[in-house]
Amino acid sequence: MSVVGFDVGFLSCYVAVARAGGIETAANEYSDRSTPACVSFGPRNRSIGAAAKSQMVTNCKNTVQGFKRFHGRAFSDPFVQNLKSSLVYDLSQMPSGTTGIKVMYMEEEKVFSIEQITAMLLTKLKETAESALKKPVADCVISVPCFYTDAERRSVIDAAQIAGLNCLRLMNETTAVALAYGIYKQDLPTPEEKPRTVVFVDIGHSGYQVSVCAFNKGKLKILATAFDPEMGGKDFDERLVKHFCEEFAVKYKLDVKSKPRALVRLYQECEKLKKLMSANSSDLPLNIECFMNDIDVSGKLNRAQFEEMCADVLARVEPPLRSLLEQAHLKKDDIHAVEIVGGSSRMPAIKERINKFFGKEPSTTLNADEAVARGCALQCAILSPAFKVREFSTTDVVPFPISLKWNSAAEDGVRYKHVTFSRHHKNTLSKILFYYRKQEKKSDQPPQAKKAKVKTKVLELPIENNPQWQLANDMLNLFVESEGKMIVQDKLEKERNDAKNYVEEYVYEMRDKLHGIFEKFVNDSDRDVLSLKLEDTEVWLYEDGEDQPKQVYIDKLVDLKSLGQPIQDRYTEFEERPKAFDELGRQLQQYMKIVEAYKTKEEQYDHLEEAEVQKVDRMVNDVMIWMNSKMNQQSKQSLAVEPVVKTTEIQAKTRVSRSLFIIQQHGTDQSTVVGLGGMTVYIVTTVESVSR
Repeated sequence: MSVVGFDVGFLSCYVAVARAGGIETAANEYSDRSTPACVSFGPRNRSIGAAAKSQMVTNCKNTVQGFKRFHGRAFSDPFVQNLKSSLVYDLSQMPSGTTGIKVMYMEEEKVFSIEQITAMLLTKLKETAESALKKPVADCVISVPCFYTDAERRSVIDAAQIAGLNCLRLMNETTAVALAYGIYKQDLPTPEEKPRTVVFVDIGHSGYQVSVCAFNKGKLKILATAFDPEMGGKDFDERLVKHFCEEFAVKYKLDVKSKPRALVRLYQECEKLKKLMSANSSDLPLNIECFMNDIDVSGKLNRAQFEEMCADVLARVEPPLRSLLEQAHLKKDDIHAVEIVGGSSRMPAIKERINKFFGKEPSTTLNADEAVARGCALQCAILSPAFKVREFSTTDVVPFPISLKWNSAAEDGVRYKHVTFSRHHKNTLSKILFYYRKQEKKSDQPPQAKKAKVKTKVLELPIENNPQWQLANDMLNLFVESEGKMIVQDKLEKERNDAKNYVEEYVYEMRDKLHGIFEKFVNDSDRDVLSLKLEDTEVWLYEDGEDQPKQVYIDKLVDLKSLGQPIQDRYTEFEERPKAFDELGRQLQQYMKIVEAYKTKEEQYDHLEEAEVQKVDRMVNDVMIWMNSKMNQQSKQSLAVEPVVKTTEIQAKTRVSRSLFIIQQHGTDQSTVVGLGGMTVYIVTTVESVSR
């Protein structure tokens, strides 16, 4: 059973896995622990993660990012409609009425659901986890913002299913952070003592969440949550973009928003500038070469100016904090600590406002980027029967109230509503409710009003038994099949590109070496032939060879290596041959010493028979003559032709001689075994233990 936690963020994603040594964050194929939440579509395949982010400028219309906010939202939702104009890519309505994304893929116009796009990203994160764990991954815990509605959460679950993941639980991001914080604490109050109350502030790129948590030894309880779903790092980026758009319009007469590529580049540079201003309060430059119409642009800004233009955004930091304390019925003095996570919480202006509100310095004991993923992995480990984790119970809350509504049959037009679960009710709660309704009983006597007692159990109808969800399930199966086909296509295209890259790498590498380390190992004629072949191949790669099947590239590489491999082999022989001769020489010297010791009648060898020693002596002399002969011949041989003797031949001589004369330690008496052509001779240091 896999133990994996996925933090699927607005801009970046993190994968945490559980090993025997604990929880660790897995790195992707670029050795980066952060994977961009980005998917790009091309004429042959998809790119996901870092490869997709690199195409945000060159393929901006078909590269999607920030799709997390569209989960569970109808296309007609005013929130979606308001965002349409600010996006580089196109949105479209799905047959179900939900939001889809329109792109060109495989040279056809396609509309993918948000679930499909997120599933693509999850597939990439799943591969990262499998690479780290060296085994298939299915079971996982995925994080979601605490303000996600039921529709948004169902949408994420569907995305996980399309990606072939079994999501054991969707975990609120702030709860995941609280678990990552509390499970390792050794000094928490006992269950009988007053709990330690900690506030967690998470300001990411697209949302702002806060929660207050009560900790006791072995358990945590979320007391309340508050949020501003539309306040985050993107708001600060947009202020910077707006500022420089206006500045460039005056300074360079450029309409930045008319060019999507230029706008994407400006967003990227403004995000970098924002991060630099967090660490530096002086004037900082913003320079972009060939920005628009071959014009280089530049500007500058400092932290004070930036904070002034973002004053209204910064003013939104305090209201959720105040709301949090009010909902939990706590005072500022009740708060033991304030922990901050999330990319935007690093901004000095935000830290100052949190500090001012609580009257205490915010703590950063957790990794601001990785805490959510680690908390999810911990929750997955707790749920896994295959992993032993210190017992730690988590009580989460639902930030939205749940109400029952019905129309009265007896009273036309009267609609009743009952708040069944209040805001911040305990998660996974069920209730049995009793209602009384008036009924008229017909009889010969005057009508009498009577009350009927109605018992109602509040629970959700399972999805598989709900006709409203049957179409969704059918569609889900189609999405799963579609994702499988796209994964196969991505793999085939990767193999094709790899084959092409191998040819390109060989061309450049061999060209450099022909005039470098291989220069002495090839004659002028062969060098000219191969150089011309390499040059023709390079031209072919960027013309007719730009888009060829995989086998064409494989055949092209084989053709090149038929000329280049002999040169490579001669160089390799030149490097390895001296080492092989040295090893053989050392071995022969060892044997010669033993033969000489026998001839001088050293006591430890006096049990050997002369015929056997003479056999060894002849073998050593024969091999020595062979070695000297080959070394002399090779020294006179040109390096540009096949060598007189190859390393494999020398190593074979070494193995044969070793099999005739094996020396090894034997027993506690330090005796040595010498094998001579199938006969065994024991050379001992103590006469008493001699045996034949």
